[in-house]
Amino acid sequence: MRERESNMRALISVSDKSGVVGFAKELVALGYEIISTGGTYKVLQEAGISVIEASEVTKFPECFEGRVKTLNPYIHGGILHRRDKESHINQAKDLGIEGIDLVCVNLYPFKATIEKTDDFEEIIENIDIGGPAMVRSAAKNFDSVIIVTDVGDYDLVLNNIKNDINTIEFRRDLMIKAFEHTASYDSMIANYMNKRFNGGFGAKHFIVGDKVFDTRYGENPHQKGALYEFDSHFSDRFITLKGEASFNNMGDISGAAKIASAFGDENAVCIVKHGNPCGFAIKDSLLESYTEALKCDPVSAFGGVVAVNGVVELELAKKMNEIFLEVVFAADFTPEAIKELSRKQRIKLFSQGSQKLQMANDSINFKIVDGGFVLQDADRIGEDEVKNAKQVSNSAASAQELKDLEIAYKVAALTKSNCVVYVKNSAMVAVGMGMTSRVDAAKAALRKAKDMGLDVSGACLASEAFFPFRDSIDEAAKAGVTCVIEPGGSVRDDEVIEAANEHGMSLYFTGVRHFLH
Repeated sequence: MRERESNMRALISVSDKSGVVGFAKELVALGYEIISTGGTYKVLQEAGISVIEASEVTKFPECFEGRVKTLNPYIHGGILHRRDKESHINQAKDLGIEGIDLVCVNLYPFKATIEKTDDFEEIIENIDIGGPAMVRSAAKNFDSVIIVTDVGDYDLVLNNIKNDINTIEFRRDLMIKAFEHTASYDSMIANYMNKRFNGGFGAKHFIVGDKVFDTRYGENPHQKGALYEFDSHFSDRFITLKGEASFNNMGDISGAAKIASAFGDENAVCIVKHGNPCGFAIKDSLLESYTEALKCDPVSAFGGVVAVNGVVELELAKKMNEIFLEVVFAADFTPEAIKELSRKQRIKLFSQGSQKLQMANDSINFKIVDGGFVLQDADRIGEDEVKNAKQVSNSAASAQELKDLEIAYKVAALTKSNCVVYVKNSAMVAVGMGMTSRVDAAKAALRKAKDMGLDVSGACLASEAFFPFRDSIDEAAKAGVTCVIEPGGSVRDDEVIEAANEHGMSLYFTGVRHFLH
């Protein structure tokens, strides 16, 4: 990189203009000439900064309503010619091209545009062409050019220029950031177009995330791991109060929070171990909810992850400290609760700084398979899915039983298949998940409940998919289950309905399957 000279030039053309006036003033003080375009040129000029309009450099006016401003050899030649090759330097002189040593560009707000309008003409006009071209040119020639795409880097860039630490390593880091910037921008456009015209499943799909933090390791110590986010869900809603979130913690936190938040503002508490719910309850207070949730399987809860749909207060914290919990994730904690829970050295505490848990509710999800991934629309439990379930038995459920059916059904929909969930008085009393047959899931759940000394008689049972045979109903009846909810759709539905009527059970079909594999 050549020494700073009085004729160093910076091209500044930004959509996000926060901080740009101060940045440009500092560059001028460091001996840079400023080239700019359009709205940025106007902002800098009005701030009293000496600035050259891009058309003076290109010797060509902006045209086609601003669609073409910087796509010109005087711009890209100035950025791209190599300063370490005499032939490039001589050719630049012969063509009258002056070097551009710093490029500061961020792109048209495509994301903001598609969020505010469906007007395709406006959307098209907010696809940046010249911006990405300049970013890529500057990034390619990072050996000689500083590329700035993030307003958060302005102070760092200025500091490095002022202190002569504008190293090749520094410019290389900015280069990587620049290509990430243009790649994510183009990915967003391609995904949007496929969503609009190809139902979201085009010839290519791009998964883009922003790194939030490194995890200590992956699922095992020999694997590396990191958390990436869509939009800014974790940046905005994940506050570390104590400890370090591991790779496995993040999966468990997500699973527990999805269940705990699935009931609106209710006092829901979910306990998860190794990705599976082992306790859930909704009671009049969070303390009571946790106490009841813990009864389902206190053995598995040891070292588990708890999600709380509300604010953890001191009394709840004291109750939680009676056993070892690895993670508590809550909407928030009182200072007294944090102090109490922090008495346990190994516990990890994370919050969202809110009153109730708020989920990102991603529109898609995907699963890694060997050699690629499968992509799908995210599963949703409809607002009225349980409320509108069809009563197919002679007996009807009571108001409390309907509430228990809703809880059991939602928990089942968010639990690994094959699964069954038993709920009694708004608390889960048994769960069987990840089994190879539905009747095995039912039996495993009942066996665990018996081991825990829990009485499931009077409980409601949910399955995330239909019962293929009446045997699961028969097993449930033996345990004293009074109500069942399932999607229905089996060729043997009539036999299942007949079994429910024989046992005097109420049976509801939702018509919607919720496999989770």
